[in-house]
Amino acid sequence: MSEEVEPGHVRVRLDLSYDGRDFSGWARQREGQRTVQGEIEDALRTVTRSRETYELTVAGRTDSGVHARGQVAHVDLPEAVWAEHREKLLRRLAGRLPHDVRIWKVAEAPAGFNARFSAIWRRYAYRVTDDPGGVDPLLRGHVLWHDWTLDMDAMNEAAQALIGEHDFAAYCKRREGATTIRTLQELRWERRPDGILEATVRADAFCHNMVRSLVGAMLFVGDGHRPPDWPGKVLAAGVRDSAVHVVRPHGLTLEEVGYPADELLAARSAEARNKRTLPTAGCC
Repeated sequence: MSEEVEPGHVRVRLDLSYDGRDFSGWARQREGQRTVQGEIEDALRTVTRSRETYELTVAGRTDSGVHARGQVAHVDLPEAVWAEHREKLLRRLAGRLPHDVRIWKVAEAPAGFNARFSAIWRRYAYRVTDDPGGVDPLLRGHVLWHDWTLDMDAMNEAAQALIGEHDFAAYCKRREGATTIRTLQELRWERRPDGILEATVRADAFCHNMVRSLVGAMLFVGDGHRPPDWPGKVLAAGVRDSAVHVVRPHGLTLEEVGYPADELLAARSAEARNKRTLPTAGCC
């Protein structure tokens, strides 16, 4: 996870996308389930004719069934391997990878780059339709059907209380030793010309199940089951509410990852490793 690359190695940035429906998430798993990381690492080992598996570090570890259009990862390759394969690596990976994962760019990363810790934001989209007829069959793997008419204005009103730096414990699956404090930079809904409602969700980072929980809460507002101030009250309470449903993963896509200017990469990476706390009110 370091910004320091071992002597004799080159850090390589990979820009990629995948259809998540047949993957058990990003991360390689011991049980042998099919994962995005596993497919790419196996392909890299094959096309470079290496005995060693070169481990990837990713900007956002997506869950089972979640898609990515703008995922970013890095891998540290021996200088000799990079020198031998750099010109043909992209095409060779295209020939080796399965059709539901594609690498679009392979390039030597700038100094200080870390795909995970150097990122300053991740942008997701969640897509849902309230069409009484259901989901277009050609979009069924990427759009959720909600069998109630949705009020987009009410959902956007509800979103306002969630934007900013907060402890999102009420919307996250807790992990031992991990903070749930995040800065939600953007949360808004738009109805596309085809009638699909699309949520744009951008934050410096996300905790486990955060986006899908936020969407679940706002859908409850949109269909009239809860008032617009309810998601904010859940956030303030700081505990999981059984009424907040974690929506299904197939409507979620990681669209883009943002990074600072090259000269700020290392500083951002160091900052991102610090465990955050919220400011406390003055005493007395």
